[in-house]
Amino acid sequence: MNRRALLAGLAAAGAVVAAGLYRFTDIFGKPYPSTPYDDLLTQLTDREQAAKLGAAVRDAPDAPALAAQLRAGMTGDLAAAAEADIAAGRLLEVQGWLLPQSVALLAALAAKS
Repeated sequence: MNRRALLAGLAAAGAVVAAGLYRFTDIFGKPYPSTPYDDLLTQLTDREQAAKLGAAVRDAPDAPALAAQLRAGMTGDLAAAAEADIAAGRLLEVQGWLLPQSVALLAALAAKS
């Protein structure tokens, strides 16, 4: 076997391993389906868990209304919006937990999208 064949085989094996890691693990991030609300949903660390929480939010409007409300109220990142909600007393109760309004509404948006 010559050196070129060995290097080509190693490169192909490396490409297969990288593709397998990308497809079957969450090392490179979870692949979520594209939505019109990705500008908001990218602020969530785990969209699946947020959707579970958001399903418990009562009386949440539909997804376009939620997105419009969140875009109007969130000028920075989610952490800054949550701190502003806490300071202003904008809290929602979700299954016995008091959550900042922006966090609860973003979770509800994840559940509806």
